Amino acid sequence: MKKIHIILLVLVAGSIAVLMSFLKTSSTYDTIETAMAKPGKFVHLMAKLDKTQPIEYDAVKNPNFLSFTAVDSTGKSMKVIYRNAKPDNLELSDKLVLKGKYTDGLFDCQDIQTKCPSKYKEEQAKGGTHPGNIPQSK
Repeated sequence: MKKIHIILLVLVAGSIAVLMSFLKTSSTYDTIETAMAKPGKFVHLMAKLDKTQPIEYDAVKNPNFLSFTAVDSTGKSMKVIYRNAKPDNLELSDKLVLKGKYTDGLFDCQDIQTKCPSKYKEEQAKGGTHPGNIPQSK
């Protein structure tokens, strides 16, 4: 076998190994139901803050404890415990990405990403246009 063939085989094998490692680390968003089916497994949940339920947070008493109820796209809700400072825009967020594990009837959250509504949606609702959709003058 020629050296070039061996080098190409090694490169192909290396490429396959890299792709396989990406498949293991890539994740999709789970629903509350699928997270409950995988207790103790680290998952990413896409949910919204249930504004009808109270938020437990006292910055003076314990600034590293936050508890709230999250609702996913299927309408199922779950209590979330977050042992860190409350994100500033939690109540304003459109969606939340919760990273953590479901254990003992609640979601033990390690990280919260807030997804706020786009300012362009507000402009369109008021009759404005998105900057990328400005009509060209003739």
